[in-house]
Amino acid sequence: MDIRQIYLFDQEIRAEANRPLATPTRRVAAAAVLRNPHAGKPAMDDFSGLVDLSVAVGEILTTRVLAALGDARPIGYGKAALVGTAGDLEHGAAMIHVRIGLAMRKGAGAGPALIPGNAKVGPAGMPIDIIFGGMHDAWDYNAMDSMTIGIPDAPRPDEILLAVAFLAGGRPNARIAGASPEAVAALMRGLG
Repeated sequence: MDIRQIYLFDQEIRAEANRPLATPTRRVAAAAVLRNPHAGKPAMDDFSGLVDLSVAVGEILTTRVLAALGDARPIGYGKAALVGTAGDLEHGAAMIHVRIGLAMRKGAGAGPALIPGNAKVGPAGMPIDIIFGGMHDAWDYNAMDSMTIGIPDAPRPDEILLAVAFLAGGRPNARIAGASPEAVAALMRGLG
């Protein structure tokens, strides 16, 4: 595991839309900048090394985020990968879509809800959005949020910036109510 840097992003929101929040929103992400062993090489189809690496790095990052949250109980989570320009989008996809979620779920004691993930290729300093979804209920609208992170000198062309994030307190001043799971099921039946 060739990690060059680890960053912690901790955002606490106390007011939104000119309204104070009863409970502050915390968006906390940890990102590792690591060497991409496949950068600059011909396209390949065996991503098992990157998948295994994502689990090991995911455990480190999840531990950092949960420690930073302290007693704040997360309700949402997300993950992202920004691949340096000598890499391939599938390098990032292998790191966030296959098994990193196991490390996140284990660390947080989370449920089966899909963990939103975002991967893209870009130069050092490019921001990436981390999309949050509910940890126990994918239809938890208060857990649907996002945060943007960026590191000025990463990723270099032969690196990957891998991030995990957790949301506590819910989206700031969330005021919309989505459809209930029952209503969604009825709508879906109507589409068929």
